[in-house]
Amino acid sequence: MKSENQVVLEFPSRSSNESFARVAAAGFAMQLDPTLEELGDIKTAVSEAVTNAIIHGYPDCIGRIVMKLRIREGNVMEIIVKDWGVGIANVEQARKPMFTTGNDERSGMGFTIMESFMDTIKVKSAPQKGTTVTLKKRISTRMGERK
Repeated sequence: MKSENQVVLEFPSRSSNESFARVAAAGFAMQLDPTLEELGDIKTAVSEAVTNAIIHGYPDCIGRIVMKLRIREGNVMEIIVKDWGVGIANVEQARKPMFTTGNDERSGMGFTIMESFMDTIKVKSAPQKGTTVTLKKRISTRMGERK
């Protein structure tokens, strides 16, 4: 699938950068003229993906997070969130609702929330090598075909 536009952002895994990532993704998505609901879906999914990288990827240190935002053919917004943290030993288990490696404050619903707001979610991870989450959402065409 051809990329029509893209941007790459890199930031440290500080909790204050979660809101930056969410707003950056929403701003980039604006070129597709999303509905408020679609914009909210993107912001929520990005918030979950980046929060997972911050809290679970780097539980005891500040690490590096890269977020790639792409507009693909067919008005598809693709968001890739990558960290080089502790990784996930069992991705299938981690994607189950209520599973968490965090403390009692964590709900274990991050991947479930991402799945509910995006069209597709792909998770690649390996212990001590980090995690890559790829999110895709098709944005509806409200004013005719985009060029």
